[in-house]
Amino acid sequence: MDNLAEAEKLHGFSKLRKCCEKVLQEDFDWVWIDTCCIDKTSSSELSEAINSMFSWYHMSEVCYAYLDDVEESSTSSVEEKFRRSEWFRRGWTLQELIAPNQVVFFAEDWSEIGTRKSLVDEINDITRIDRDVLLGFKLPVEFCVSQRMLWASRRETTRVEDMAYCLMGLFDVHMPTIYGEGNQAFIRLQHEVMRSTTDHSIFAWDGRGIVYDMQMDVLAPEPNVFQGFRATPYIIRPIPFKDFARRFGMDSYSPEYTATNHGIRIRLPIKESTLRNGEHGYTAALACYIGDQILLGLRLWRVEGTTDQYYRVGHLIEITDLDPKSFTIKDLYLAYRSRSRALRGRLGVSIMLLPVDTPCRYSPRRLHPCRRWAVGTRE
Repeated sequence: MDNLAEAEKLHGFSKLRKCCEKVLQEDFDWVWIDTCCIDKTSSSELSEAINSMFSWYHMSEVCYAYLDDVEESSTSSVEEKFRRSEWFRRGWTLQELIAPNQVVFFAEDWSEIGTRKSLVDEINDITRIDRDVLLGFKLPVEFCVSQRMLWASRRETTRVEDMAYCLMGLFDVHMPTIYGEGNQAFIRLQHEVMRSTTDHSIFAWDGRGIVYDMQMDVLAPEPNVFQGFRATPYIIRPIPFKDFARRFGMDSYSPEYTATNHGIRIRLPIKESTLRNGEHGYTAALACYIGDQILLGLRLWRVEGTTDQYYRVGHLIEITDLDPKSFTIKDLYLAYRSRSRALRGRLGVSIMLLPVDTPCRYSPRRLHPCRRWAVGTRE
């Protein structure tokens, strides 16, 4: 550092010093700290670091997780504050938790709280990350897309784009970082994921309880829509595609799907059904399930003037009365959101604007995004 005296006055310098002292005690030669080891004024260096960070953590001897909001006092209060720590709600710390071989947690005064292995039950309860991943018995790539998205679903980042960029290592993909693209970054991430997987669970997002138009993109808008199906504790799991194909009498066992400019081209079992608003629609079965082998599906609406392009409409559904003979195997295109905006005028979506001081009988059930609303106020 050019001016150590000035640097010592900066917020966070004590963390850097304490970390280095701890590293010297453990007889390590090198330490990497993301807040000061990346030149964020260089877009190329920043992009390289973001694309490489997961592998750097994975190759490290140990990762120190400093929880500055966990103060040392009694054992019970430390455990309670550990569970409530902001560290478990930040997007970038997910790879710090999963990728390294060893993770050690420290409280605000740098007293050791425990390790990822010794705290595996607490961390599993907080994050819903599989115990085998936390214990190092399995790699993240051994889990389906929706389950990995679930691990990220309660986390947030300051920049919208970072919610996608912080997940690249988790899905073993690389892509350019383009700050300013907003939610399109998460769409790009899903396109990259689809290049290396045939897992239908990437389409098995629900978002129930979050305000959206009735029509939806086939791709998820953000990770938090993978929090769970109908707010249940069930984890969505894939069905081996050979079993799925046999169940519906498909003559091909290839689970291939492809992103095109017309939508996602995919072969699915499909049958006619009635949508929630009473209009004619379709149900498409996905090769994934919840609970006791309950198959999941999408509600679809065919695009006017086409025979093979469909919008996703409404939420994820359970196919409880499964009769494979009522389904037809069809090659179709699942349309992107930009192609489905024409639906807005046909659906019964109402928006009311009320002045803040208007007396009314309504009470908030859920606010989105939560960070835009002031706690304890009506603002």
